[in-house]
Amino acid sequence: MKQTGWILLLIAFLANACAPNNVENEKNWEKYFAEYKVEGCFMLFNNSQGTFKVYNLERSQQRFLPASTFKIFNALVGLETGVIRDTSFVIPWDGVTRDMPEWNRDLSMQQAFRVSAVPYFQEVARRITKPVMQHWLDTVKFGNMKISKIDTFWLDNSLQISPDEELGFVKKLYFDQLPFHKVTMQNVRQVMLMEKKPEYELSYKTGMGFSGPKTIGWITGWIEENGHPSFFVLNIETENKSLDMRTVRMNILRNILADAGYFKGMK
Repeated sequence: MKQTGWILLLIAFLANACAPNNVENEKNWEKYFAEYKVEGCFMLFNNSQGTFKVYNLERSQQRFLPASTFKIFNALVGLETGVIRDTSFVIPWDGVTRDMPEWNRDLSMQQAFRVSAVPYFQEVARRITKPVMQHWLDTVKFGNMKISKIDTFWLDNSLQISPDEELGFVKKLYFDQLPFHKVTMQNVRQVMLMEKKPEYELSYKTGMGFSGPKTIGWITGWIEENGHPSFFVLNIETENKSLDMRTVRMNILRNILADAGYFKGMK
């Protein structure tokens, strides 16, 4: 890419994401992707220091289907509109047996979020309705804001969002800067908390979807140590159908965060 192109890309990156004081290209993080023969990018914003570390800045500007990371947005709208009364709100199992055994039962919103139950949040989207969902997509300016079918648009490549847009989104969620009531955002942050240790708290949502022959994997969220959040987004892709995406994306996330000095309670 020509130098002027990189300058424009960097300006757009800073405007759309978190406007840090310093951006560092972490080329050495490439080894964590090469280990599994996947393409991808990783972005890490330390809020207290105001620094960005980024691997593959160019990819961070490209849009992809959000897959199940959209459950963050879906949960926000569901709670805000009253479609979901609270995080304990149960939607009964529809009786259809699916490949994920943990989906084949009645689930609360918190349970469905934790096991990433697609049918639960498809029903939430149907109850929200397409016009209301479109209103919130437009209000938040979430990705390209496109809806096809109300219960598949985040899975069928209609709705797309870039990694830096995802990072800006979760940062706004953490700081109550989205156009939802604070209790709504607090409830979603609560269900995003996946690990709570004396040294750190790790909050995130995973995602996996398909774009042609490619499998797209995501993890987006934040790690908090000593009350200091750092926001991250991982985006990877592969054409290897035998790759264990769930294991690989988590290994890459943990390896990079450990490389950056996290999990020790020292940040």
